[in-house]
Amino acid sequence: MKDLSTIYKLSVIAFALLGDVCCSRCSVLECWFVQEKPGGGGFSVRMSQEKSALYIRTDPDSEKIEQKPPSDISPSRVYYVSDPASTFCSPALHPPEGTVNKPQCEINPFTPQASMVKWAAPLTSSAQSPVYLSADWFSVAAQGLNGELTLANVMRAPSGSTEPSVILSVSSKTSTVRSRLGEPVVLDLSFWVDPSSPLHGSGFAVEWRYQFRGEGRLVVAYDGKNDRFAETSETDAHLDIVGLYETGNASLVLKEAQVRHAGTYICTIYLPHLLAQVALELEIVEPPALAVYPSPLPLSVPGQVVTVHCEASGFYPLSLDLDWEFTDAEGKKRSLGQGSVTGHRQARDGTFSQSSRLELDSYKLGLGRGGEISCVAKHQGGSRRATVTLNVIGVSAPSIEDSMAMVAVALVLYGVIKVIFWTFSSNGTSNEDTNGKPSPQPPSGTIPSKPSGSSGRPYGAPAAASELNR
Repeated sequence: MKDLSTIYKLSVIAFALLGDVCCSRCSVLECWFVQEKPGGGGFSVRMSQEKSALYIRTDPDSEKIEQKPPSDISPSRVYYVSDPASTFCSPALHPPEGTVNKPQCEINPFTPQASMVKWAAPLTSSAQSPVYLSADWFSVAAQGLNGELTLANVMRAPSGSTEPSVILSVSSKTSTVRSRLGEPVVLDLSFWVDPSSPLHGSGFAVEWRYQFRGEGRLVVAYDGKNDRFAETSETDAHLDIVGLYETGNASLVLKEAQVRHAGTYICTIYLPHLLAQVALELEIVEPPALAVYPSPLPLSVPGQVVTVHCEASGFYPLSLDLDWEFTDAEGKKRSLGQGSVTGHRQARDGTFSQSSRLELDSYKLGLGRGGEISCVAKHQGGSRRATVTLNVIGVSAPSIEDSMAMVAVALVLYGVIKVIFWTFSSNGTSNEDTNGKPSPQPPSGTIPSKPSGSSGRPYGAPAAASELNR
């Protein structure tokens, strides 16, 4: 029993230490407090930046642990945040000590207001501002290291207090999504509303917008209070409605990635008088398809120029490097340069194509008896290679390939001569057979001509006695 008691005590200590470690990784988050400077005028808005610190606790009922802030942070910019959903506790926001790069975090004053978009307007149809909004409100935007997290939180604190609580949290596991053409795409996003807040259960709205080079369009908009979608021109995008209500899963799903989908997607979650939004990047990356022609290459002799083409097609984005490479019979490789590269061409689906032409002079380029000619394409989506074989004949002593080629030519010539010989032999045999057969008898009633070498007696006359006696 004593051993069991000791084991129990050690287990409790271990769990306590583990809890302290976990809490310490989530204890503080350094941010920049950004706000407009008073008295700013003109077209430009003057902004001020101050260092701030957020001390996080996931249990609202736990005691606030007073900590001495760093010397370069004003005590008025130290906030003790209650975050029951642990949205601020992602490892991406708390890198190991000694890490040079730091996560990005910015805190701003926030003013609750009614939304004017039609899919969120029903949330504030009463046009009355609840007493609950009379407080200090803040918005926090954070991005983890390596783009592993994008976060936007709205916090509420009693007026004059430095102890805010997270009311609305919108987050994505990544800030950038990469996809190939034709693949389904999921732009991850989830939101959380504090269950103890009066705004919980009072309805929400979801909006996804696309932005690219100053142009934008509405992709999906959903009025959660009235269970209604807004009309849009996008037909291949949808939300998981069941997951939206059960787990706050507001991810955007694109059925099939196309070039026109590449760009920035901004998701906004609306609550009555509140909103939070995050931006995600969708990158469409499609490597090229390569084709080298003519294939196979014709046999060549030293000094003969053989032209070879390489076509790269169906790639996106535009940047592409085309190079030629030669590999000899011993496996040694060397570059043949880029050749003559054409300008890019864009297809109707938005992808690009480009080609290169290379003139092969085996004598000038020192290609010997030949080898493999490869077209190499280097692209953001990966490298591609297409190869053809070049055979050069008549270089010094014949190679095995040359010998095989000469043997093949000799066999063909031998076959042709043999066929001609058989043809003439067959014709001679037919003539001999025809001459050796007896001449056909003439038909009755005709008198045949006198055969050469016969006696002068008429045909059919009786022979002389001397002839009969023989």
